[in-house]
Amino acid sequence: MNGDNRTGSLGSRGSPGGEDAHPTEPLPRVTGFPAAPTAAPETDTSGNAAELTQPIPTVGHGPGNVRAEQHTEVFPSVDDRAERLTTDRETAGAQGEETSEPRHSGGKKSLLKASGSMAIATLISRITGFGWKLVLAYTIGFSVANDSFTVANTLPTSIFELLIGGVLTSVIVPVLVRAQKSDADGGQEYVRKLLAASGLVLLLGTLLSLLAAPGLVWLYMGDSEKANPELATAFAYLLLPQILCYGASALFGALLQSKQIFGPPAWAPVMNNVVILATLGVYTLLPGELSVNPVRMTDAHLLTLGIGVSCGVLAQACVQLPALRRTGLSFLPRMGWDSRLSEFGGMTLWMLGYVGVSQVGLLALSRVATAADPGAWSIYNYAWMLLQLPYGVIGFSVMTAILPRMSAAAADGDNERMIGDLSLGNRLSTVSLLPISAVMTALGVPIAMALFSVRDGIGSVEQLGLALVVSSFGVLPFAITMMQMRAFYALKDARTPTLIMVVMTVVKVLLAIGVAALLPEESAVLGITFTNSFTFVIGSLVGELWLRHRLGPLGTRRFLSTLGRTLAASVAGGALAWLVSTGIDTLVPGEAGALIGWLQVVFGGTIGLAAIFGVMWLLRVRELQPAFNRITGLLRRR
Repeated sequence: MNGDNRTGSLGSRGSPGGEDAHPTEPLPRVTGFPAAPTAAPETDTSGNAAELTQPIPTVGHGPGNVRAEQHTEVFPSVDDRAERLTTDRETAGAQGEETSEPRHSGGKKSLLKASGSMAIATLISRITGFGWKLVLAYTIGFSVANDSFTVANTLPTSIFELLIGGVLTSVIVPVLVRAQKSDADGGQEYVRKLLAASGLVLLLGTLLSLLAAPGLVWLYMGDSEKANPELATAFAYLLLPQILCYGASALFGALLQSKQIFGPPAWAPVMNNVVILATLGVYTLLPGELSVNPVRMTDAHLLTLGIGVSCGVLAQACVQLPALRRTGLSFLPRMGWDSRLSEFGGMTLWMLGYVGVSQVGLLALSRVATAADPGAWSIYNYAWMLLQLPYGVIGFSVMTAILPRMSAAAADGDNERMIGDLSLGNRLSTVSLLPISAVMTALGVPIAMALFSVRDGIGSVEQLGLALVVSSFGVLPFAITMMQMRAFYALKDARTPTLIMVVMTVVKVLLAIGVAALLPEESAVLGITFTNSFTFVIGSLVGELWLRHRLGPLGTRRFLSTLGRTLAASVAGGALAWLVSTGIDTLVPGEAGALIGWLQVVFGGTIGLAAIFGVMWLLRVRELQPAFNRITGLLRRR
């Protein structure tokens, strides 16, 4: 898993291959401090389809990894810059509700243009990240080798988050902007001390991680006979140096964004993914196969995959250097401590607690999977990566549009307006994500067949499809949980999200123990994918209760009305998609494979989604009425 996304925007990081490395719960980016007047909204640039895996929300994000999860993911920062937003136009999807746009500073790139560029970069990053994960599956399959690589590729992102990732997310960027504005030297001295302190922490963390590599692998894999900790440890020695690269990439991105330069940090994960794709191309040209037993550090396959993936993260950092040099900032580190690096320590500790607690849940799932069928852990990560796609493309866009409004309302102390924005975000997420979730549930196996049955002998494609079937219900709860997290951070409350994560992790660990004890080994992957999605249901319910206690009634009746109508339409359309898929399977001769899978996905998905939105129109789902009216008007003009 790589990915999410570790030098994305405002402290976002992009990890390669771990959709990120799998901090399972995306860590929402949070800042409660003043920022530059025209800072663009943070974007998920991890390129993972999974990094958004779990909050570490992809908290984390790495470019194109399944770590995602690592989940990255997904982490717009919330800060006082929202106070500078002005309301001047109505949003097309919400009747009569305003959408805020920032004022443009003279000589600065417009926020709209910057946001558009980052959106394109994020989309390309996700496509290329998803692509290299597909190539990896075609190359080594869902096997012990894939499991070992996935576990090892999780370690750098996880350790980076624990070392300094949370600090970068919650403290450094806003303090950096303040230093540039208030210091006589434009923040040069602060930057030099920041580079020295961060570099020292990252270097020591990397060296200690390399020494502790066997123990770290054991934490994730245990000593099950079904796993191959020796191979995972060999990969870890080659991949753990990514910690330094992730740190450099995140720091460079933060420095650039503090100077209102958003392009290079947003596009950097794409370079990561391109390097990994090139690495896999070289890997496929090597003679023979990766030696699993015995494991040899001199194996050309092992060295090519491990060093190549790490070079991708290095490229992600280095590609930002030319733009950084043009800013005139000094790169010469200077030892010393700046008191501003100690500010807001309480929020930082809660953020680090969020990361640490989420890792406990990830460890529980990883241990269950690696002790079950070979390939179970990689199947889990690929399933989560696929579930992250609709959120990354649609749900994150909703988040980006709502976040400035919610932050502005929180800054003004206007709870009523904040509740309205939160409700709107949840309802828009419902009407956009629930239909896709229903179709993915109905067509889980065909989707897996279409994407992954190219490689002969994969054997686990159907299991991946079933994993999608039992876990696709989690897409909407994930989006709502992330929206709630942003609401708390807009209120400058980093404590409550961490406590919510504690509740989710307790549920996750208990369910993981139950999966290991009650389900047969071949079904363990279905149990852990269900568990991961179910914990977001718990998270959304707990978040609802906590927000209600903090803000008062949340407009739940209106949300439930939208949810009920959309759910009814989604069930009907999902059932129709399944019937179409079953009909194609019956009528088209030949064994199940990529061709039949694509026919089922294209025809079943198109008919199913059309039916869902048709029923939603009949049920008069208010959030879609502006779109329906526009379509009707266009048809009448023809």
